[in-house]
Amino acid sequence: MARTVTTQSEDETAAVGRDLAATLSAGDVLLLYGDLGAGKTAFVRGLAEGLNIPRDEVTSPTFTLIQEYRGGRLPLFHVDLYRIEDPREFDELGLDEIAEDGVLAIEWAERFPARLKPSRYVSVHIQHAGDAQRRLTVESQKSEGRS
Repeated sequence: MARTVTTQSEDETAAVGRDLAATLSAGDVLLLYGDLGAGKTAFVRGLAEGLNIPRDEVTSPTFTLIQEYRGGRLPLFHVDLYRIEDPREFDELGLDEIAEDGVLAIEWAERFPARLKPSRYVSVHIQHAGDAQRRLTVESQKSEGRS
């Protein structure tokens, strides 16, 4: 079942991630969708905080592709697929292996091949809804992809 929330600030967007983190366990995957500046990284900062990882450690992994944050309740692996163009690069990232012991949050999930989607995941769609407003739709999903 999908849950939609409208936030009024970056802090409120992060709070949605923080609240969701309390429900997550090792191996959970979050697929994040949204335009540039929609608030995906702000959401991940909240996830980190909810996992007892300092939110100010979280930066966008646009150029590193994967950021790893440890020291909290679970490790957080933050992935940005914006710069991935060749489908073979997905296999090289080894996302299925790195996420087994922690939470995997993937920005630009629309670039993620359906064949690699986990059997269970949470999709988070973030849309601009005004100046600082964002509309977040959070939904647990079952995939037709790998099992």
